[in-house]
Amino acid sequence: MKCPNCGNEIKEGHLICEVCGSEIRIVPDFEPEIENSITETLSTLAALQDEEPEHKEELPSPASEEAEKPKTEPVIIDEEERKEKEARRVQRSRQLGVIIAVGIMLLFTVISWMVYSWHIQTVDYQIEQAMECAERGDYKQAIAYLDTAYHKDDTQAGILFLKADYCYLLSDNESALQALKQIIDKGIYSYEEVEEAYDKMITIYTKEDRYEEINELLLSCQEESIVNMFQGYMAKEPQFSYIEGDYAEVIPLKLSSNTSGTIYYTTDGSMPDENSQIYTAPLFLENGDHTISALFINDYGIRSEVVTKAYHINLEVPNAPVVELYSGIYTQPMMISVIGQEGCKTFYTTDDSQPTKDSVPYSGPIPMPLGTTNFKFVNVSEDGIYSDVTMRTFTLRLRNTISTDEAVERLISRLVETHYLLNASGKVELQSGTFSYQFSSVLQIGEDTYFTINEYYDDGTGLMSRTDKVFLVQVYTGAAARLGYDENGEFAAVPI
Repeated sequence: MKCPNCGNEIKEGHLICEVCGSEIRIVPDFEPEIENSITETLSTLAALQDEEPEHKEELPSPASEEAEKPKTEPVIIDEEERKEKEARRVQRSRQLGVIIAVGIMLLFTVISWMVYSWHIQTVDYQIEQAMECAERGDYKQAIAYLDTAYHKDDTQAGILFLKADYCYLLSDNESALQALKQIIDKGIYSYEEVEEAYDKMITIYTKEDRYEEINELLLSCQEESIVNMFQGYMAKEPQFSYIEGDYAEVIPLKLSSNTSGTIYYTTDGSMPDENSQIYTAPLFLENGDHTISALFINDYGIRSEVVTKAYHINLEVPNAPVVELYSGIYTQPMMISVIGQEGCKTFYTTDDSQPTKDSVPYSGPIPMPLGTTNFKFVNVSEDGIYSDVTMRTFTLRLRNTISTDEAVERLISRLVETHYLLNASGKVELQSGTFSYQFSSVLQIGEDTYFTINEYYDDGTGLMSRTDKVFLVQVYTGAAARLGYDENGEFAAVPI
């Protein structure tokens, strides 16, 4: 069979020309001649029904015959004429039956043609033909049928799904993606159908490692549930825990991503890349100006847009600690008192290092150490802001006193005498460990000056811990005592 439009030879079973796309009509159109023939036949039927015999003889009625003839005269009937009339009547009846039968057959044939012609133009027929072609492996012809069906009815997403499947089987992934994208963009299909279209598109993209296109597809999706379903393929901009702007406190800035991957950032306003710092913990933004730029790269290597935010931190800097005692040389032990600031904590060092919040906290007056000592004090606010450092140097020189080593020896001797210790090695009853003693500071209690000596316990494993007892040795006489408190809460020397 040849295409009536372009003359191309049409394969058997095909209804669409592969060259020009014209539809081949298997059943011929209803011809005017057939219509005329049917019209004439029906007219003839009507005429036969109304026709009267041309030579019909008027027979006299019995009453008139009897009037004309004597009642005694017999009536003679022409038998041959009666038979001839009966034959003509039968013949006309047969002709009329034949004509009616032919008319009915023609009418049935025409109706059948019309029904079939209508059927092959329906969407269901086109889909059936497409599926039959697909079963034979003729996917191109199947797609042609589906295109015709979709042109007639674009409300059926199933047509596009079939087309996408057949294109995929032909390794024509781009056409398959286009068909699926039609389902997404049309805006008339159900949520389930749209979700399935996304799933199929992402499957094709994944097999071709086209992750950037998956990211773009999902970024344009308006259905949050679908985005969440496939967010592992996305690389959204990193989220900042604080909006940019001015702050009067230190802020712990957190960066987060929508899925697993790595966040890279810079703090100088430059563009981050794979060689920039990797975000692992909150960034504490202290006093000053900060420009943070961040980039997210997910596990598929998809890169997000770079986000840059600026922060201005304007914090109230605490005042430096006030030390009431001035630097100098002292011959009498003094207590070193510090005035801090409300909302701040004071820390200090005595080893010439800079004090921080990890240094020794100031909790009350400090006995002046023997010899020369450099103190450094700092106030730290609740926001972690440091004040300027206050420095003091104190030199304590006591004349005509026993040495600190001698003071320790006299204390141990007194503790043995009172049976607190079993011997000078620090052994005690019912304990396997030993006690040892170390000089700490000089303390003025009333009119007397004492060396303070701390007690330590060694459990035998080498682990030494300080006990809660503090002993005193009078710097001039060597008399031993224990540090206690009087009824007013002031330091007191308790003899031992």
